[in-house]
Amino acid sequence: MADLYQQCNRCIMDTTVPGIRFDARGECNFCALHDKMDRACPLGEAGERHIEALTADMKRQGRGKRYDCVLGVSGGRDSSFTLWYCVVKLGLRPLAVHFNDGFGNPIAGENMAKACRKLGVEMRTITSDWRESKDLKIAFLKASVPDMEEGTDVGIATALYGVAAKEGIQRIIIGQSFRTEGIAPLSWNYLDGKYLKAVHKQFGTVPLRPWKPADPGFHLDLKEMFYYAFIRRIKTVTLLYHLDYVRADVDQLLQQELDWVNPGAHYFDDLYQSVIYYLNRTKFNIDRRLFNYSALVRSGQMSRLNALEKVRHINSIEDEKVISLCIKRLGLSREEFEQIVATPPTTFRSYPNNYALIRRLRWPIKLLSQFRLIPESAHDKYFNCGT
Repeated sequence: MADLYQQCNRCIMDTTVPGIRFDARGECNFCALHDKMDRACPLGEAGERHIEALTADMKRQGRGKRYDCVLGVSGGRDSSFTLWYCVVKLGLRPLAVHFNDGFGNPIAGENMAKACRKLGVEMRTITSDWRESKDLKIAFLKASVPDMEEGTDVGIATALYGVAAKEGIQRIIIGQSFRTEGIAPLSWNYLDGKYLKAVHKQFGTVPLRPWKPADPGFHLDLKEMFYYAFIRRIKTVTLLYHLDYVRADVDQLLQQELDWVNPGAHYFDDLYQSVIYYLNRTKFNIDRRLFNYSALVRSGQMSRLNALEKVRHINSIEDEKVISLCIKRLGLSREEFEQIVATPPTTFRSYPNNYALIRRLRWPIKLLSQFRLIPESAHDKYFNCGT
């Protein structure tokens, strides 16, 4: 019976997701998580009051300083709107920070430059050491795991923490919403600094430069998180969790206000996503749109029928020209690339990681999430998003 295919009656998550469970109504545990987060982060007047409190806190923290907060930008829809909202609606003084690992979409790059210029915001680009970035991408291809963006995910986080530490800023704003993106299943996207180092140790060839508080590189293990959260008292702020953020309404606003251009697909501010989506589909039987579209279905921003129809077709982000460009940028021939990815698929559990320790720290992590010393979704990511 366990091997029988089943799909959620409410969203489009199905048994291709490790650890998915269904209740008596045929609804999945990801829907239950959405409802729990929806109750914890209400919209309307309650959401407005929460945003007012967050804004007052950031302005208080920024008093006498040049910036109130660090805000991660990519040139995509979510971060562009968050930047606009913080400046225009909340009157904040953010320092926009972008992590560049050599695979940025030029359209997204133009979006960031235009937005910051029009809003009068300073943008600071943290460019990774290309040798390290390329080496990590190849290492994770060789590791044969679906979370091939581990280096980029860690790099984005360390860029934000590093700049915040350097400038003495204690608030980081992340342009993310569980109502429009969902939370990726754990086995599909596992974030752990120890895991990154283990994969790099086995498959990497370029030494990673040492960690410094203001220049963390690709180091974000538990001790680094302890430093940023407890020593530097840096908190993360997910404004969109408390805002009635409707994607269909945002594109037109951004085009009018910031001359924003759609990069072509969600997550396509990063060209390497073409490779990730292609390999997820062909090698791992993973369609990452399942958790994205399911979030939109639960939020009433996409019909379930429309979501089911969309996933019948290959995602437009899988652009063969872009895939070939990325492979060439990695310094690989197509034959070398195919040989690397021909190895049997596995997951993060095949490599040393902190997951067993994280499981033992369940309640402290829950408290840290509630107090925003780590991202609000961190607890649910590790404990309520499959296996």
